[in-house]
Amino acid sequence: MRIIAGTHRGQRVDAPKGLETRPTSDRARESAFNLIGPLDGATVLDVFAGSGAMGLEALSRGAASCVFIESSREACRTINANLDKLQLRGTVIQQDALRALAAERRTYDLVLCDPPYDYRDDGRLAANLARVIAPNGLLVYETPAKLELEINALTIRTSRTYGSARLTLFEP
Repeated sequence: MRIIAGTHRGQRVDAPKGLETRPTSDRARESAFNLIGPLDGATVLDVFAGSGAMGLEALSRGAASCVFIESSREACRTINANLDKLQLRGTVIQQDALRALAAERRTYDLVLCDPPYDYRDDGRLAANLARVIAPNGLLVYETPAKLELEINALTIRTSRTYGSARLTLFEP
């Protein structure tokens, strides 16, 4: 994987070993950030961060800060290694996504969420995600291409498929 644009364009980032993490493809990541638009000074939350590629891309494109939430110890090590390699600053929280979101008191300009495709949300994840989005913020949620997601408290800006992935952008 590589950073698509910004100050670290073209630099490679590592992904955790094994099959537990499914990194967002370069094509889907590029398309997502084209839809998101400018990030100058934005605060970003990357939930189910995996390799951290989405949050790292946001930092490269001018985001002021990024908090990465990931439950896997190996993935957290990889995110920290990528931050060090790219000389970027971010906060990595190794914790279950629901627990970390429930404890979060800040709001973010951009929330990135890429849960495992077999993740079954009972509504708590969506409610917590809606709560941490700033009033003019945006949520980018990745699901399998065939799944069309709705979150009651948020409005869909757009939903697009890229191969086996669907990116849905929500706003308050």
